[in-house]
Amino acid sequence: MSEKITAIYADEEGTILDAAGMQGMGRTGRENILLKPEDLIPLPDSADLMLLPDHLAVGMSPEGEVMPISGLAVSAILPAGYTRLYMPAYQRAEEADRLPLYGYTAVVVYRDELYCAAVYTDENDKWDPVHYNTKELKNLVKRTKKELPGNRIVEQVGGCSLNWHCCTAQNLFYRRWECGIPTSPVCNANCFGCISLQPAECCPSPQERIKFRPTPEEIAEVGIYHLSVAPDGIVSFGQGCEGEPSLAADNIAAGIKLIRAKTDKGQINMNSNVGWTEGVQKIVDAGLDSLRVSIISAREEGYDAYYRASYHLEDVKASIRYALDHGVYVSLNLLYFPGFNDREEELAAWQEFFREVPVQMIQVRNLNIDPDAFLDIMPEPQGKAVGTRAFIETLHKEFPQLVIGSFSHYVEA
Repeated sequence: MSEKITAIYADEEGTILDAAGMQGMGRTGRENILLKPEDLIPLPDSADLMLLPDHLAVGMSPEGEVMPISGLAVSAILPAGYTRLYMPAYQRAEEADRLPLYGYTAVVVYRDELYCAAVYTDENDKWDPVHYNTKELKNLVKRTKKELPGNRIVEQVGGCSLNWHCCTAQNLFYRRWECGIPTSPVCNANCFGCISLQPAECCPSPQERIKFRPTPEEIAEVGIYHLSVAPDGIVSFGQGCEGEPSLAADNIAAGIKLIRAKTDKGQINMNSNVGWTEGVQKIVDAGLDSLRVSIISAREEGYDAYYRASYHLEDVKASIRYALDHGVYVSLNLLYFPGFNDREEELAAWQEFFREVPVQMIQVRNLNIDPDAFLDIMPEPQGKAVGTRAFIETLHKEFPQLVIGSFSHYVEA
């Protein structure tokens, strides 16, 4: 069994091969660096491998020279619950198109097996892919459509389940856990890595955005249906197939009141950028239980560069404060990119952020983006990157009450 970390590449036929004699490397920011054994875990069974067109694999020669390999770079695409430490090392061709929206992770050969540069940050069997896309799913979608005839939300998430394989959508039909209730066709941000709306000349979006505005009655019908029967039931506003849910605050707030008039079971959650504080306040006042806030930076410069929004970071903080003051469980959906979030100036800003707004949890999510395209729009680094492990450990040390994971947790009342 070899203890060497060996680079891999894909040949013209797409066959993945190890580059004998070339040490495996990863990328943080724009820098390719050597990987160490402590950076690696065995490639998860449910991970996928993907080739990077027009991106040559890179390794280090026995003489210590960092150089391209005559084959395409290979990436691991990790299942939920894993946080990548490094991206694949590559050399991009000038004519390369922008890469699709995936979370690219370094993968190498180590101990004669495929390993990836990641850590396991949250154990939650509910999101294991084995529980989804089962052979009975089509019939379960048909069953729910018959039981809730004419409900446009059911039609939307049925398509998301069968066409886009969205796990949160599928849970409605499996009658379990967290299910999504999309509500808003519009947004107040123009996120660079939006997964439901991209300009035509860019990479394709992996989901199709909702095109209608559900009524309070449609919202409540789905919410009551799910929360009445689902174990650890959660209904969530703010899905990948919609814009910003707080912009539908009137309908959501009315829908929540109708749900709670019928059942006190389960948890009502919203995934939001929380930029429109007035809308967030209406939804909180209606009876929201938990709030997951999408965020990428605790610095105005980084936040504005990515979200390109009609609001600013101070509005986000105001909404979070209001939710916390009203007993809502608040987590951050931290869009994570090695070599950006762990820069010294970013870490210092996060420490100040959590002193100011003490949220209960961070969900670290691998940012699905073309690495070069992302770095092109973000502020230039001021300090060095401390590394993902050090980033997480530093926050754990100062804020021991802060849960750092990857999933929305069912909050017991």
